[in-house]
Amino acid sequence: MVKDSLLQKEYELGFTYTRSTGPVVGKFLTGLKNRQIFGNRATDGRVIVPPMEYDPETFQPLNDFVQVSDAGVIESWCWVSKPRSSHPSAVPFAWAMIKLDGADISMIHHIVTNEQNRVVTGARVKALWIDQPVGFISDIRCFVLEED
Repeated sequence: MVKDSLLQKEYELGFTYTRSTGPVVGKFLTGLKNRQIFGNRATDGRVIVPPMEYDPETFQPLNDFVQVSDAGVIESWCWVSKPRSSHPSAVPFAWAMIKLDGADISMIHHIVTNEQNRVVTGARVKALWIDQPVGFISDIRCFVLEED
């Protein structure tokens, strides 16, 4: 077969739609855009943040949304002394499990402070929001110690 006799056509494969985040994640992201944090109530009454689509125990759909505070308590943490380019901070920081006031399940985010020894389990933190939230988890720039 001669190369010139092959039928060829160049084209670009693309997707012409935008994926919806759905009612649960969408509620959470819309809340972030408005500097609010939403979780949802599990069938046993616990408040889960970020919200889940289905109860982790009963697998029932969850749609009872609860607004929680943007402040809370460090439940556990891990210090990063030499951040990498893929980390959310260029300066040393702590990954932390933070139980927000009004929530029963901790969420993970990062805490920025100048002093590692001030990051302790039980310390209070609050969200530091970006100037113009857009509906991403990065709308919370980081958490800082409430004393700061």
